[in-house]
Amino acid sequence: GQLDPSVPPSGVNCSGCGAELQCCDGAAPGFVPAEKYRSLSEGPDGAAGLRGAVCQRCWLLAHHGRALRLQLPPEQHRQVVSAALRRPPRHGRGPLLLYLLDVLELPDPVLPQLPALLGPDVPAAGLLVVGNKVDLLPADSPGHLGRLRQRVAMACAQAGLRGAPLVDVRLVSAKTGFGLEGLVSRLQRSWKCAGDVYLLGATNSGKSTLFNTLLRSDYCKSRAPDVVDRATVSPWPGTTLNLLKFPIINPTCDRIFRRQERLKEEATKTEDQLSSEEKKYLNHLKKQGYLVGRVGRTFQQQKSRPVVDFDPDMLSYSVDEDPKHSSRKREEREEFTYNEVKDARWCFDTPGIIKENCVVRFILQVLNLLTEKEVKLVLPTYAIVPRTFILKPGMVLFLAALGRVDYLQGEKPAWFSVVASNLLPVRIATLSNADAIYEKHAGQELLKVPMGGEERMKEFPPLVPQDITLKGIGTTEAVADIKLSSAGWVAVTAHAGEKLLLRAYTPKGTALVVREPPLLPYISTIRGARIAGTAAYRTKKPPSLVENLKTTGKR
Repeated sequence: GQLDPSVPPSGVNCSGCGAELQCCDGAAPGFVPAEKYRSLSEGPDGAAGLRGAVCQRCWLLAHHGRALRLQLPPEQHRQVVSAALRRPPRHGRGPLLLYLLDVLELPDPVLPQLPALLGPDVPAAGLLVVGNKVDLLPADSPGHLGRLRQRVAMACAQAGLRGAPLVDVRLVSAKTGFGLEGLVSRLQRSWKCAGDVYLLGATNSGKSTLFNTLLRSDYCKSRAPDVVDRATVSPWPGTTLNLLKFPIINPTCDRIFRRQERLKEEATKTEDQLSSEEKKYLNHLKKQGYLVGRVGRTFQQQKSRPVVDFDPDMLSYSVDEDPKHSSRKREEREEFTYNEVKDARWCFDTPGIIKENCVVRFILQVLNLLTEKEVKLVLPTYAIVPRTFILKPGMVLFLAALGRVDYLQGEKPAWFSVVASNLLPVRIATLSNADAIYEKHAGQELLKVPMGGEERMKEFPPLVPQDITLKGIGTTEAVADIKLSSAGWVAVTAHAGEKLLLRAYTPKGTALVVREPPLLPYISTIRGARIAGTAAYRTKKPPSLVENLKTTGKR
């Protein structure tokens, strides 16, 4: 689209990412092509005609999965969050901070710096930590969710967040809705409507997806979904650039009672009793994750919605591409009245926090080195199916061309379970030919990511090694996870007392994390029979679980 440097910024924020809409700088946040900008702003409402519009970046993310690179310093994200948290308390009480972390990225890269970010001058009244994306991980044993919750609580304690102001630790899937009704009940029961709520977290932790789900739950005012636009969400880190918000409903005793009655009634239903539309949508979510929840609304009848055939992470509201349609939609747009929001408490979505410590740098650099197509392959959006291999000393495991694990020394074979996007290939080689395989196939179809052949690999950093020594604790329990940047991890299982010398590789300039204890210690047991003549076992995908739905005993 064309630029028009003579037009000043609009003063109206993008409804997808929160950036101020403008048409004078295509590399800055909030850019709208000049011709589109004029068609929206030259009506009788002037710049107000841009309300509900989205910037070019959000449009391309939502409709084409394309990510525009912006000239936005990482510290600007932090400044927006810091300034918001240091606002004077409203209604006589500081805000509740709802910190969202990606359980796949434990240890969380930002959590240890949270106390410093808040500081003594932030008037926060409480902190609730939420582990997101649990739907992507298979249940490796009974009680695995309790163990994951303990790991999140342990990460909080190690970051110095114990006791006040830590309110609770919850596990959810913002995408499939698992745990969301429980989170809403927890917020309404303990926080009520005492003050504002801020969603915080590292980039790509799922804050905007959670914001959108809460917007269509009992946590927001009943008319809010018809007035407030949904945040743009995508696999690309750092989508939200400024504050987005919706008004929180006041959980009166009558509303709490009516909500509990709805939840009780829904818990008595079986899947067979759902409408055909609900069944289709539920089956769609089951394909997305192992854990699924049904997020309903008590105070307003839910409108019928079509079943979508694509990832919910890519959904967002935006203006229609045709200016005529956009104009008609703006005329029908609902607005809050003054009395509806004059004393409202708000839930804010904030930009993802980017830190400069070594762990976070490695996460950001790996993603920034990848193209849009490569990011979609690397970041898992569907339930992860573990892939287990039995390796002898002298064998090598490649995770695409992004990571490599060599089994250098040991007395017995060991099991290596890969937990990563199902779209990333895993290749097994020997020490004698591993280097030749990498040289020949990096950038090609065999290793898949990066893609683009020799020219692509010239600009991609080489893999650098780190030696790791582990001691096995049994043939069914992993001793550690080797995190290969944001590409995933390899859980290592070995005979009790068996000493292993491994060498793991990740791209130069990135950090490798050895996670002890492992996140899913019994992951190697989720496998089928050994494939004859290979090091691989057949994969096995556990069934999905739907909460708040009565089981019938059928699989």
